[in-house]
Amino acid sequence: MPDLSPLSGLKRKLAFEAFRAAFDPPQTLGLVGHRSIFLLNRHSFFHPRCVLSDERVERRLAAVLAADVAGYSRLMGRDEERTLANLKSLRKTLVDPAIAAHRGRIVKTTGDGMLVEFASAVDAARFAVEVQCDMAAQNAHVPLDVRIEFRIGIHVGDIIIDDSDIFGDGVNIAARVENECEPGSVYVSGNAFEQIRGKTKFAFDDLGDRILKNIERPVRLYAVRGASSPVTTATEAVSRMLPDANDPLPLPDKPSIAVLPFQNMSGDPEQEYFADGMVEDIITALSRFKSLFVIARNSSFSYKGKSPDIRQVGRDLGVRYVLEGSVRKAGSRLRITGQLIDTSTGAHLWADRFDGALEDVFELQDKVTEKVVTALAPRLEQAEIDRSKHKTAGNLSAYDCYLRSLPYLQHPSKQSLEEAMPLLRHAIELDPEFASAYGLLAQWYAYRKGWGLVPNPDDEKAEVARLARIVLRIGQDDAAALSNTSWAVAYVLRDLPHAQSLVDRALAMNPNMAHAWGSSGWINLWSGNPAVAVEHLTRAMRHDPLHGHHHVSMRTGMAHALFFLDKYDEAMAWAESVLRENPDAHPGLRIFAASAAFANMTDTAREMGARLHAIDPEFRISRLVSYLGPYQKPEFVEKYAQGLRLAGLPE
Repeated sequence: MPDLSPLSGLKRKLAFEAFRAAFDPPQTLGLVGHRSIFLLNRHSFFHPRCVLSDERVERRLAAVLAADVAGYSRLMGRDEERTLANLKSLRKTLVDPAIAAHRGRIVKTTGDGMLVEFASAVDAARFAVEVQCDMAAQNAHVPLDVRIEFRIGIHVGDIIIDDSDIFGDGVNIAARVENECEPGSVYVSGNAFEQIRGKTKFAFDDLGDRILKNIERPVRLYAVRGASSPVTTATEAVSRMLPDANDPLPLPDKPSIAVLPFQNMSGDPEQEYFADGMVEDIITALSRFKSLFVIARNSSFSYKGKSPDIRQVGRDLGVRYVLEGSVRKAGSRLRITGQLIDTSTGAHLWADRFDGALEDVFELQDKVTEKVVTALAPRLEQAEIDRSKHKTAGNLSAYDCYLRSLPYLQHPSKQSLEEAMPLLRHAIELDPEFASAYGLLAQWYAYRKGWGLVPNPDDEKAEVARLARIVLRIGQDDAAALSNTSWAVAYVLRDLPHAQSLVDRALAMNPNMAHAWGSSGWINLWSGNPAVAVEHLTRAMRHDPLHGHHHVSMRTGMAHALFFLDKYDEAMAWAESVLRENPDAHPGLRIFAASAAFANMTDTAREMGARLHAIDPEFRISRLVSYLGPYQKPEFVEKYAQGLRLAGLPE
């Protein structure tokens, strides 16, 4: 059954005449609903003929946007007058002005549908996301059964121009992409995606190839992330809405991978730490590649001891690929196996085995890393692969102590801090040039301060300063050492410029390091840059989507940053997410109370203030500074104090 492009005017009439002449007898040819699409239900062929024309056809490449209202017939059946009035109002106040602002041209409207031409796919995407964001805001308090929601599809392709109308495959595919779209969403074809990627702050879900009705070849579709948040700035786009644990994370626009915990095949449970350390080192090596998106160790290790569905892992972590494997350590011999899996299909891209002597452990890790990288990004130059080669302790015993200390610092407590210290000290004694051990020891001091276990603050500061000098001397190429040290320099020494330079250097070497993005977020917040803090904290949570402990810290940081950006509703939403995990979280209650006060929600502010006073009866606004990090702008501290004052906290 032929599927003709939407037609109008003289062209529709000519098309009708042409089909009537070509098919005998004509059975049923007409318009269906608001789609303006011809249907030929039944026909028999009779002396088909070819119609030639000397008229030149005008073509051009364009971004075509098709939109319609989801559930339009249901809405009209419920209340025609209200639906039409609402749709007309939306066109006048929201849609048409946005089209003009993004240099679009309305080709036609058909009841609830609209066809718009843009010269640029970027303009089309920005228009679409802006409209969907505004619609989401308007619909926030509208009942679902009367809510107007748009579906928007975008394609870049060749179109034919007939007066002010357009038709051709470019139009057909745009309409079919829109038909696949979920209400409130924006879908783009692969052609459009290639034009948009890298030119906006939007992220994308790769939906795979779809068979579209009456389109000869499969079309790859992408869902635009950002359709639920404003697009005026990157900060506003990421801060508008809390992540929904039930929503799949968007796929980055670069090869993305998670390395799951390797199985310990040694037959000795005591060697579990060694297998975990191998995985951590492979994650670190992969993270150095700026062309890859790598999930942090903490989220990957959420699957330890489990046999998860790899496709579900891909959805949970928002990655296209997963590396899994095993480690067997027997005497002085070592065997590593690995398999790289595509999470969208479950297919194995490769599987391999790496054997060697125990002293060759770092070389074997490099081989695994290189195999993964060449599979995911074959165009990477060999020089970049060489730069990622393992650089760690020259002494295997020191490396062993370092690996044993890591589990104690993943979820720090008073007891675990006591266990970690001698291991790190011994690692440094065995290898005085082991930068990662020095960096982790510096972070240990920051954790200890956080637990209030500092008997002599001056000695503590002197030791952190000493460790920082050592890391700067021997760890210039160790991103983990620099990142861990930056946190200690900020939190213990309160030297934010020095801390920022350390973490910036770490991120320049390893842009996939979740901990470094989190540290940078807090350092920027304390330095008086809350907008940058929001962006960096968001990056941290995306690289480490499942690690709840760090997320509490990141969410607390988001709440504070948004408070200082005067986004009180959003600050309260993030604070509420913190309090759901820990109802007595002191920072969560503080920032919730202050945000509610500035939002003129006096009852809520006083309720939070009362909860804060209940868990900490000694709290006074005059002592606020002792609870806070090293804020550099006095006006930030004063605003915080004023919010708590309005919430009824005592002076």
